[in-house]
Amino acid sequence: PARDAGRFHDSSMKSAASLPPRAAFILLATLGLALRGSAAPNEPALKPIFNGRDLAGWTVAPAPNVHWRVENGVLIGESDEKRTGSMLWTEKSYKDFVLELDVRWHGAKEDIDSGVTLRKPSFQVQMGTSRSLQRDMTGSMLTDGVGHPTRYPEAGRAKDWEKYFKVGGWNTFRIEARGHTFKVWINGHQTTEYTDSKWAGAAPLGLQFHDAVKMKLEFRNIRLAEL
Repeated sequence: PARDAGRFHDSSMKSAASLPPRAAFILLATLGLALRGSAAPNEPALKPIFNGRDLAGWTVAPAPNVHWRVENGVLIGESDEKRTGSMLWTEKSYKDFVLELDVRWHGAKEDIDSGVTLRKPSFQVQMGTSRSLQRDMTGSMLTDGVGHPTRYPEAGRAKDWEKYFKVGGWNTFRIEARGHTFKVWINGHQTTEYTDSKWAGAAPLGLQFHDAVKMKLEFRNIRLAEL
C-alpha cells in the first residue's frame, strides 16, 4: 500500500505540472487529503467521551457537585470558597486505551495540581505541581509510593516536557495504556514511558481537582479509543 501511495503521488505531481494553476491547486489539495486519510492506518479511532453540553456519562465525587460545569463546549473545574477537592469520574471502566484531551489551567503555578487517574489499583498522570515535591511534575506518573520509595518513580518522570508545553494556552495530552506500559505525549511529543505490572485492572478514568488550592481547569475535545 505504501508503494501504491508513492506511485499515486508521483503520477499526480506529473499531472499537476501540465495543468493550469487553479486546476493544479485543486488536484494537489485532493491528493493531500487522500494521503492524509491513509497515512496512519493503525491509528485508533478516537470517539468523544465528553459531549460538550453536560456531564452525561460522568459522575462527581464527593457529591454534591460544586466544582464542575460546562460552558461553550468546555468542561470547567474551579475552586469553591472552601477549596475542597473533587474527582470527576467516567461511568464506564477502561483498561487498554488511548485518551486525548486539550487542557488549559489558570492560577498561580504552585496552586495547579490536577491529573488523570486510571487503572486499578489507581495511579495518576500528573498535571501541575506536586504537593509533596513542591515541583511541577506535569506528564509524570504519580504512583502514591506503592512498591516504590518515591511517589514519582524516576522511570515514570516526564522528560523535557517544558519544551513542548504552552504556558497559559491549550495543551493536548495523549495518554496510552497498553498492557503494563503507559505513555504520555504533550502537543505531539512523547515525554513519558513507564512499565509496571501493578496497575493491571480496568477502572473508571478520573479528572482530579486537588483540595487546598485556588485554580481553574478547562478541558475540551476529550476523546478515547479502546485498544
